[in-house]
Amino acid sequence: MMKRTPNHNHNHNRNRNVVNGKAAQSSSTTSFSSSSSAAAGDEPLDWEMRPGGMLVQKRTDKSESPAPILRLRVAFGAVRFEIPISSQATFGELKRALTAETGLEAAEQKVIYRGRERENGEYLEGCGVKNRSKVVLVEDPASIERRYTETKRNAKIQTAHRAISAVSMELDKLADQVSVMEESISNGIKVPEIQITTLIEMLMMQAIKLDTIAAEGAASTQKILQGKRVQKCVEMLDVLKVRNAGVEVVKPVIVTTKWETFDHWPSLIDL
Repeated sequence: MMKRTPNHNHNHNRNRNVVNGKAAQSSSTTSFSSSSSAAAGDEPLDWEMRPGGMLVQKRTDKSESPAPILRLRVAFGAVRFEIPISSQATFGELKRALTAETGLEAAEQKVIYRGRERENGEYLEGCGVKNRSKVVLVEDPASIERRYTETKRNAKIQTAHRAISAVSMELDKLADQVSVMEESISNGIKVPEIQITTLIEMLMMQAIKLDTIAAEGAASTQKILQGKRVQKCVEMLDVLKVRNAGVEVVKPVIVTTKWETFDHWPSLIDL
Protein backbone atom coordinates (compact mmCIF):
# COMPACT_ATOMS: atom_id res chain seq x y z
CA MET A 1 0.00 0.00 0.00
CA MET A 2 1.27 3.39 -0.94
CA LYS A 3 1.46 6.04 1.72
CA ARG A 4 -0.23 9.32 0.96
CA THR A 5 2.07 12.16 1.57
CA PRO A 6 0.67 15.55 2.42
CA ASN A 7 0.74 17.97 -0.45
CA HIS A 8 2.51 20.74 1.33
CA ASN A 9 3.35 22.41 -1.90
CA HIS A 10 -0.28 22.52 -2.93
CA ASN A 11 -1.43 24.01 0.37
CA HIS A 12 1.44 26.41 0.36
CA ASN A 13 0.57 27.54 -3.13
CA ARG A 14 -3.08 27.94 -2.24
CA ASN A 15 -2.27 30.00 0.83
CA ARG A 16 0.08 32.07 -1.19
CA ASN A 17 -2.61 32.68 -3.79
CA VAL A 18 -5.06 33.78 -1.09
CA VAL A 19 -2.50 36.12 0.32
CA ASN A 20 -1.65 37.33 -3.12
CA GLY A 21 -5.36 37.82 -3.82
CA LYS A 22 -5.76 40.05 -0.79
CA ALA A 23 -2.62 41.84 -1.72
CA ALA A 24 -3.91 42.32 -5.22
CA GLN A 25 -7.23 43.60 -3.91
CA SER A 26 -5.48 45.98 -1.55
CA SER A 27 -3.28 47.11 -4.37
CA SER A 28 -6.36 47.68 -6.52
CA THR A 29 -8.03 49.68 -3.75
CA THR A 30 -4.93 51.73 -3.25
CA SER A 31 -4.71 52.24 -6.95
CA PHE A 32 -8.35 53.46 -7.04
CA SER A 33 -7.77 55.85 -4.17
CA SER A 34 -4.63 57.13 -5.81
CA SER A 35 -6.38 57.59 -9.11
CA SER A 36 -9.28 59.35 -7.40
CA SER A 37 -6.84 61.53 -5.54
CA ALA A 38 -5.02 62.24 -8.77
CA ALA A 39 -8.28 63.10 -10.49
CA ALA A 40 -9.06 65.54 -7.70
CA GLY A 41 -5.67 67.17 -8.10
CA ASP A 42 -4.06 65.38 -5.09
CA GLU A 43 -6.51 67.16 -2.75
CA PRO A 44 -8.60 65.32 -0.12
CA LEU A 45 -12.34 65.26 -0.71
CA ASP A 46 -14.45 67.48 1.55
CA TRP A 47 -18.07 66.78 2.38
CA GLU A 48 -20.88 69.05 3.50
CA MET A 49 -24.41 68.61 4.82
CA ARG A 50 -26.98 70.29 2.57
CA PRO A 51 -30.08 71.91 4.13
CA GLY A 52 -32.21 68.93 3.06
CA GLY A 53 -30.07 66.56 5.11
CA MET A 54 -28.13 65.10 2.17
CA LEU A 55 -24.36 64.59 2.49
CA VAL A 56 -22.70 65.75 -0.70
CA GLN A 57 -19.23 66.62 -1.89
CA LYS A 58 -18.30 70.14 -0.95
CA ARG A 59 -18.02 72.43 -3.91
CA THR A 60 -14.76 74.20 -4.48
CA ASP A 61 -14.16 77.52 -6.14
CA LYS A 62 -12.97 75.67 -9.25
CA SER A 63 -15.99 73.42 -9.61
CA GLU A 64 -18.72 75.54 -8.01
CA SER A 65 -21.42 76.68 -10.40
CA PRO A 66 -24.07 79.34 -9.71
CA ALA A 67 -27.14 78.12 -7.87
CA PRO A 68 -30.34 78.07 -9.93
CA ILE A 69 -32.52 81.16 -9.78
CA LEU A 70 -36.11 80.60 -8.74
CA ARG A 71 -39.00 82.86 -9.66
CA LEU A 72 -41.37 82.78 -6.73
CA ARG A 73 -44.98 83.89 -6.91
CA VAL A 74 -45.78 86.21 -4.00
CA ALA A 75 -49.26 87.04 -2.72
CA PHE A 76 -49.40 90.18 -0.59
CA GLY A 77 -53.00 91.06 0.15
CA ALA A 78 -54.63 91.85 -3.19
CA VAL A 79 -51.23 92.33 -4.85
CA ARG A 80 -49.60 89.55 -6.88
CA PHE A 81 -46.04 89.66 -8.21
CA GLU A 82 -43.01 87.48 -8.90
CA ILE A 83 -39.54 87.81 -7.44
CA PRO A 84 -36.27 86.11 -8.50
CA ILE A 85 -34.05 84.60 -5.82
CA SER A 86 -31.33 81.96 -5.49
CA SER A 87 -32.50 78.44 -4.68
CA GLN A 88 -29.92 78.30 -1.88
CA ALA A 89 -31.21 81.45 -0.18
CA THR A 90 -32.91 81.53 3.20
CA PHE A 91 -36.32 82.93 4.00
CA GLY A 92 -34.56 85.78 5.78
CA GLU A 93 -32.84 86.69 2.52
CA LEU A 94 -36.19 86.42 0.76
CA LYS A 95 -37.66 88.94 3.21
CA ARG A 96 -34.85 91.38 2.50
CA ALA A 97 -35.53 91.02 -1.22
CA LEU A 98 -39.24 91.64 -0.62
CA THR A 99 -38.49 94.91 1.19
CA ALA A 100 -37.74 96.62 -2.13
CA GLU A 101 -41.09 95.46 -3.54
CA THR A 102 -43.36 96.14 -0.57
CA GLY A 103 -41.62 98.80 1.50
CA LEU A 104 -41.94 96.59 4.59
CA GLU A 105 -38.82 95.99 6.63
CA ALA A 106 -37.77 92.36 7.13
CA ALA A 107 -38.79 92.51 10.80
CA GLU A 108 -42.31 93.57 9.75
CA GLN A 109 -42.87 90.58 7.44
CA LYS A 110 -44.29 87.11 7.92
CA VAL A 111 -43.67 84.67 5.04
CA ILE A 112 -45.97 81.67 4.86
CA TYR A 113 -45.21 78.62 2.70
CA ARG A 114 -47.41 75.53 2.59
CA GLY A 115 -49.60 76.90 5.35
CA ARG A 116 -46.81 77.53 7.86
CA GLU A 117 -44.81 80.59 8.77
CA ARG A 118 -41.14 80.13 7.93
CA GLU A 119 -38.23 81.20 10.08
CA ASN A 120 -35.46 83.44 8.78
CA GLY A 121 -32.81 80.71 9.04
CA GLU A 122 -34.72 78.11 7.00
CA TYR A 123 -33.44 77.42 3.47
CA LEU A 124 -35.79 77.56 0.51
CA GLU A 125 -34.66 74.29 -1.05
CA GLY A 126 -34.68 72.62 2.37
CA CYS A 127 -38.40 73.42 2.65
CA GLY A 128 -39.13 72.15 -0.86
CA VAL A 129 -39.48 75.51 -2.56
CA LYS A 130 -39.33 75.09 -6.33
CA ASN A 131 -39.52 77.40 -9.30
CA ARG A 132 -42.95 79.07 -9.55
CA SER A 133 -43.76 78.11 -5.96
CA LYS A 134 -46.24 80.37 -4.20
CA VAL A 135 -45.52 82.14 -0.91
CA VAL A 136 -47.86 84.37 1.06
CA LEU A 137 -46.58 87.59 2.60
CA VAL A 138 -48.44 89.24 5.46
CA GLU A 139 -47.54 92.20 7.64
CA ASP A 140 -46.80 91.44 11.26
CA PRO A 141 -49.80 92.59 13.40
CA ALA A 142 -47.39 94.08 15.93
CA SER A 143 -45.85 96.10 13.11
CA ILE A 144 -49.29 97.40 12.11
CA GLU A 145 -49.91 98.53 15.68
CA ARG A 146 -46.52 100.24 15.84
CA ARG A 147 -47.15 102.01 12.53
CA TYR A 148 -50.56 103.23 13.72
CA THR A 149 -49.05 104.54 16.95
CA GLU A 150 -46.24 106.25 15.05
CA THR A 151 -48.66 107.83 12.57
CA LYS A 152 -50.83 109.13 15.40
CA ARG A 153 -47.78 110.53 17.17
CA ASN A 154 -46.53 112.27 14.02
CA ALA A 155 -49.97 113.82 13.44
CA LYS A 156 -49.93 115.14 17.00
CA ILE A 157 -46.49 116.66 16.48
CA GLN A 158 -47.56 118.32 13.23
CA THR A 159 -50.62 119.80 14.93
CA ALA A 160 -48.42 121.21 17.68
CA HIS A 161 -46.04 122.72 15.13
CA ARG A 162 -48.91 124.46 13.34
CA ALA A 163 -50.36 125.86 16.58
CA ILE A 164 -46.97 127.14 17.75
CA SER A 165 -46.32 128.68 14.33
CA ALA A 166 -49.63 130.58 14.56
CA VAL A 167 -48.68 131.95 17.99
CA SER A 168 -45.26 132.93 16.65
CA MET A 169 -46.84 135.01 13.87
CA GLU A 170 -49.02 136.85 16.39
CA LEU A 171 -46.01 137.50 18.61
CA ASP A 172 -44.17 139.03 15.65
CA LYS A 173 -46.92 141.64 15.29
CA LEU A 174 -47.07 142.38 19.03
CA ALA A 175 -43.29 142.64 19.27
CA ASP A 176 -43.35 145.26 16.50
CA GLN A 177 -45.87 147.29 18.49
CA VAL A 178 -43.63 147.08 21.57
CA SER A 179 -40.70 148.41 19.52
CA VAL A 180 -42.75 151.34 18.19
CA MET A 181 -43.95 152.16 21.70
CA GLU A 182 -40.38 152.06 23.07
CA GLU A 183 -39.19 154.42 20.36
CA SER A 184 -41.99 156.90 21.09
CA ILE A 185 -41.31 156.98 24.83
CA SER A 186 -37.55 157.28 24.22
CA ASN A 187 -38.28 160.37 22.11
CA GLY A 188 -40.19 161.92 25.00
CA ILE A 189 -43.63 161.26 23.61
CA LYS A 190 -46.03 160.12 26.28
CA VAL A 191 -48.13 157.08 25.36
CA PRO A 192 -51.63 156.56 26.82
CA GLU A 193 -51.32 154.00 29.60
CA ILE A 194 -54.31 152.06 28.26
CA GLN A 195 -52.25 151.17 25.17
CA ILE A 196 -49.51 149.62 27.30
CA THR A 197 -52.02 147.71 29.43
CA THR A 198 -53.87 146.41 26.38
CA LEU A 199 -50.64 145.24 24.76
CA ILE A 200 -49.68 143.34 27.92
CA GLU A 201 -53.07 141.61 27.97
CA MET A 202 -52.72 140.55 24.32
CA LEU A 203 -49.30 139.05 25.05
CA MET A 204 -50.68 137.13 28.03
CA MET A 205 -53.41 135.69 25.80
CA GLN A 206 -50.71 134.26 23.53
CA ALA A 207 -48.99 132.80 26.59
CA ILE A 208 -52.23 131.02 27.51
CA LYS A 209 -52.47 129.57 24.00
CA LEU A 210 -48.95 128.19 24.33
CA ASP A 211 -49.84 126.51 27.61
CA THR A 212 -52.72 124.63 25.98
CA ILE A 213 -50.49 123.16 23.23
CA ALA A 214 -49.35 119.59 23.94
CA ALA A 215 -45.88 119.37 22.41
CA GLU A 216 -42.90 117.03 22.55
CA GLY A 217 -39.50 116.80 20.96
CA ALA A 218 -38.64 119.65 18.60
CA ALA A 219 -42.13 121.13 19.01
CA SER A 220 -41.59 121.35 22.75
CA THR A 221 -38.36 123.30 22.16
CA GLN A 222 -40.17 125.77 19.91
CA LYS A 223 -42.90 126.17 22.49
CA ILE A 224 -40.35 127.08 25.16
CA LEU A 225 -38.68 129.63 22.87
CA GLN A 226 -42.00 131.37 22.11
CA GLY A 227 -42.83 131.44 25.81
CA LYS A 228 -39.57 133.26 26.46
CA ARG A 229 -40.46 135.79 23.75
CA VAL A 230 -43.75 136.56 25.52
CA GLN A 231 -41.97 136.97 28.85
CA LYS A 232 -39.37 139.32 27.35
CA CYS A 233 -42.02 141.53 25.73
CA VAL A 234 -44.06 141.78 28.94
CA GLU A 235 -40.97 142.69 30.96
CA MET A 236 -40.14 145.40 28.42
CA LEU A 237 -43.66 146.85 28.67
CA ASP A 238 -43.39 146.95 32.47
CA VAL A 239 -40.22 149.02 32.12
CA LEU A 240 -41.86 151.28 29.52
CA LYS A 241 -44.84 151.84 31.80
CA VAL A 242 -42.54 153.28 34.48
CA ARG A 243 -40.64 155.39 31.97
CA ASN A 244 -43.85 156.59 30.36
CA ALA A 245 -45.16 157.82 33.72
CA GLY A 246 -42.18 160.15 34.00
CA VAL A 247 -42.68 161.74 30.61
CA GLU A 248 -44.08 165.27 30.99
CA VAL A 249 -46.78 166.29 28.64
CA VAL A 250 -45.75 169.45 26.88
CA LYS A 251 -48.74 171.77 26.57
CA PRO A 252 -49.08 173.14 23.09
CA VAL A 253 -48.46 176.94 22.71
CA ILE A 254 -51.60 178.68 21.50
CA VAL A 255 -50.76 181.70 19.35
CA THR A 256 -53.51 184.36 19.22
CA THR A 257 -53.58 187.72 17.38
CA LYS A 258 -55.08 190.66 19.21
CA TRP A 259 -56.31 193.36 16.93
CA GLU A 260 -56.40 197.01 18.13
CA THR A 261 -59.83 198.55 17.79
CA PHE A 262 -60.58 202.16 17.36
CA ASP A 263 -63.83 203.68 18.48
CA HIS A 264 -63.42 206.74 16.30
CA TRP A 265 -61.63 206.87 13.07
CA PRO A 266 -59.94 210.28 12.45
CA SER A 267 -61.30 212.22 9.55
CA LEU A 268 -59.28 213.60 6.79
CA ILE A 269 -60.36 217.05 7.90
CA ASP A 270 -58.66 216.58 11.28
CA LEU A 271 -55.51 215.51 9.58
